[in-house]
Amino acid sequence: MAKLIYGFLSSLDGYIADEAGDFGWAYPGEEVLGFLNERERDVGTYLYGRTMYELMLGWETDPGYAEQSPGNAAFARLWQTADKVVFSSTLEAVSTKRTRIERTFEPEMVRNLKASATGDLGISGATVAGAAWRAGLIDECQIYVAPMLVGGGKRMFPDGVRQALRLLEEHRFENGMVFLRYAVEH
Repeated sequence: MAKLIYGFLSSLDGYIADEAGDFGWAYPGEEVLGFLNERERDVGTYLYGRTMYELMLGWETDPGYAEQSPGNAAFARLWQTADKVVFSSTLEAVSTKRTRIERTFEPEMVRNLKASATGDLGISGATVAGAAWRAGLIDECQIYVAPMLVGGGKRMFPDGVRQALRLLEEHRFENGMVFLRYAVEH
């Protein structure tokens, strides 16, 4: 069975965006991008909420994303070849290939996706990931911790979820970021 992996770049104090919605402070740089791209090769499907999908669609619709660096170009290729599922009751249409809309987050549908997938599934977006955490669907958590305190904003993890984790891997980068990979203890 495929794993459902929650992965994100986060501040040290646990935010994926600051109070103004900015996340530029978490730009990973080439070393981290290369590492991240190696992890993303096993992901065949991404699950997003509407906001996260709208942030990510530029990897297919805006050639400027890939032109910024070799790491960005590699990520754009990986993202474009993966399937995408967007959970949204308001999004009218998608503008990327290999993408479909689901109007509600149904845990059973995600379980079926995990059971039938040939590659792992990645989930991003605090709201949709929060629903997956509450439903007990997350198998692994991968965090790229930026050396930054932002003091508030959009939290990476939902309130009210208590979950035991087992450290699988850690890696330090020259820019001060740290990668942490945890298995979820079911």
